[in-house]
Amino acid sequence: MAFSTAVEHGASAPIHTDNEGLEQGHFTLSSQNGSIAAYYAKPAGAQNVPIVLVIQEIFGLHEHILDVVRRVAKLGYVAVAANLYERQGNPDDFADVPSLISGLVSKVPDEQVLADLDASVAWAASQGGDAERVGVTGFCWGGRLTWMYAAHQPKVRAGVAWYGKLVEGHGPLIKHNPIDVVGKLNGPVLGLYGALDQSIPQDSVAQMRERLAQGSAGAKASEIVVYPDANHAFFADYRPSYRGGDAADGWAKLTAWFAKYLA
Repeated sequence: MAFSTAVEHGASAPIHTDNEGLEQGHFTLSSQNGSIAAYYAKPAGAQNVPIVLVIQEIFGLHEHILDVVRRVAKLGYVAVAANLYERQGNPDDFADVPSLISGLVSKVPDEQVLADLDASVAWAASQGGDAERVGVTGFCWGGRLTWMYAAHQPKVRAGVAWYGKLVEGHGPLIKHNPIDVVGKLNGPVLGLYGALDQSIPQDSVAQMRERLAQGSAGAKASEIVVYPDANHAFFADYRPSYRGGDAADGWAKLTAWFAKYLA
């Protein structure tokens, strides 16, 4: 599947983050469901630093997500992103979003993803990461899974969910959604959303805020920020939906959020 380069709101080309000062590369991640491809980056020589998982957007583990891994590593973390679709197929084989959802995304069960994320934490710990200080961030499909993983893994201290669905998922395999698990959130999640995003209506954001206020300690400490002029995928610098100002503000908020809760 081919995607257009971002040409609006001040972006002339996708952002490229170099690997200066980093150890980084592709590797094979072993999980309870078999092995899958993954990518990591961390400050060179880093030991006993927090772990941050980066969960892919709906289009899979492509260059934009790899770049985000390097950006996270440059904040001082061991960052890992796994190819969470690999067992079900390749998103590049689908011509449009509806066929991608029906032919691939809807066939990926949460249970498989959560196990792969657990395996990612274990691998990162073997590479100098501190498995007692885990953060998670994800985009779109991965934004929803950020909320879910924060409720699944007790070692998660903080999450940042970028425009992830709150009250529904993709397909019949979905049993629970973020709004259902606020009572189990282990660490606070910062949700970053666009007011113009038709795929995540503002009434669902309001419902989530109300439920968070009644949830666990992690839920009550969670926050949701809505950018009034942003649509879905406003952080995706390779797409026309990109909004540089909102993306930069969201990244600053992520940086502060992880600095506060992963220290």
